[in-house]
Amino acid sequence: MTAACRAEVRMAILYTPLVMRVFVILPAAGIGTRMSAGGAATPAPKQFLTIDGVPVLIRSLRAFLAVPRVDALCVAVREAERERVEAQVLEYELGERVHVVEGGDHRQESVGNALAALECDEDDVVLVHDAVRPLIDPATIERTIDAVVKHGAAIVGLPAVDTIKQVERTADGAIVTATIPRERIVHAQTPQGAKFKLLQRAFVEAEADEFAGTDEASLLERAGIEVVVVPGSARNFKITQPGDIELAEFYLRGAAADQHG
Repeated sequence: MTAACRAEVRMAILYTPLVMRVFVILPAAGIGTRMSAGGAATPAPKQFLTIDGVPVLIRSLRAFLAVPRVDALCVAVREAERERVEAQVLEYELGERVHVVEGGDHRQESVGNALAALECDEDDVVLVHDAVRPLIDPATIERTIDAVVKHGAAIVGLPAVDTIKQVERTADGAIVTATIPRERIVHAQTPQGAKFKLLQRAFVEAEADEFAGTDEASLLERAGIEVVVVPGSARNFKITQPGDIELAEFYLRGAAADQHG
C-alpha cells in the first residue's frame, strides 16, 4: 500500500462518525405488595409471575431483544434473586446482550446502580422500562429511541380519556379544587429515557439534593431537561393488581388470533 493510500485509510478511520448505541435498564427489584390486594396470595414478586407459562420479566426482555438497535439490557434485581434471574436468562436463551446487576430498595436506586454499571458514551441512548410491562411492542420502542436521538429525552405516554380533577385531601375525604383539561394530561408509561449524559446528570443532581422522583422523567424535568412524549397504547400496561395477568393473557390471545386471521 502506498503512503497516499495509507493516509486515505487513516483519514477515513479518523473521520468515521461514532455509532450511537442503545442500552436498556429494567428495574426488577420490587416486591409487588399490591398484587396481594383483596386477600389474594402472591407466590412470587410480580416480575416472576407467568403469562401463559413465561415469566413476566422474560417477556419484557424479549420485547427489547426483538429490536436489533438495542445493544445491551441491564436487569437490576435484589441480591437474593440474582441467581434466579441469571438462571432464567440461560434457560430462555436470551443471549449475551442481557446482564444482571444488584438493584436497590427503591426504583431510583436500582436504576442508578444499573446506570453506574453501563459503559456508555455521552450521546448513547439509555431507556428505562418497567420490568412488569411485558406487552411493550417493538414499534413503540423504536419510536422512543428515535425521539431520544432527536430531542435528547422522551417518555411513552397515553392520552387521558377521563376528566381529570385536582383535589385537596381533608379529614372528610377529597374536595375538588380544579378541573384539568384532558389535552394537557398524559398517563406516563415506559420506556422512558435520554441520552446518557442527560440522564446521568439528572441522577447526580437528584442524589446530591436527596430528591426522590416517581420516575426517570421527574428527575429529567427537575434538571431542566425537556422531555417529549411518544404515543403509547393500552396494551402497554403495568402488571400491578390481581387480574392483570389474565388481562395480559387476553391481549396475547387477541394478538395471536390476529396473526392467524
